[in-house]
Amino acid sequence: MNITQINTDFSRRCVVDSNALAWHASPSPLVYRRLLERDGGEAARATSIVRYAAGASFESHLHELGEEILVLDGTLSDETGDYGQGTYLKNPPGSRHAPFSRDGCLLFVKLRQTDPADTGRRVVDTRRSAWFQGLVEGLTVLPLAEFGTQHTAMVRWAPGTFFNPHRHYGGEEIFVVEGVFSDEYGSYPQGSWIRSPHLSQHQPFSREGCLILVKTGHLPVVCGSRAA
Repeated sequence: MNITQINTDFSRRCVVDSNALAWHASPSPLVYRRLLERDGGEAARATSIVRYAAGASFESHLHELGEEILVLDGTLSDETGDYGQGTYLKNPPGSRHAPFSRDGCLLFVKLRQTDPADTGRRVVDTRRSAWFQGLVEGLTVLPLAEFGTQHTAMVRWAPGTFFNPHRHYGGEEIFVVEGVFSDEYGSYPQGSWIRSPHLSQHQPFSREGCLILVKTGHLPVVCGSRAA
């Protein structure tokens, strides 16, 4: 596998079971990554599951085009604080930090996918924040970040919740944190990553209940993208 080019065709729908992927080494000997999408070498547009072993650390480094993190398990730390399970972090373009983990952690990470004009840092503890009623019964939403057409949120689906058919300008990306998320194309258990292109359409639901991280409006508006 060419690990510099993974799932880079943004005109196509992409579904990946992150639990089935191999772990790849990083520049730190105690940090490993499962690669969901990647375009480039170490300085890449990338989406990954990242595992820090106890005592792992990175030297201070610059995020030229930003970084988004959801802490899935354990605690991630840097010089600004400690971030436990359920914490969402958005480090803006031009930010710098030296992350580490004393006891180990598991992260969902997006690199180099932030608008250069989006200079705001965000830290949200999703376990202690106020959630809002969604558009249908059984759906609750926690907005995390937005800029221009881009919106990032956590969405909790009660068992037996069904949503309306809808279309995504600028695409949609989902990571299933808990439970099972479904639509007319299939069912996606914990650890699934789904990326749907510009103007794609679906009708999502969850029979079992689930918690998902959703990002919309951030994918390239590729000519030829089709509903899927």
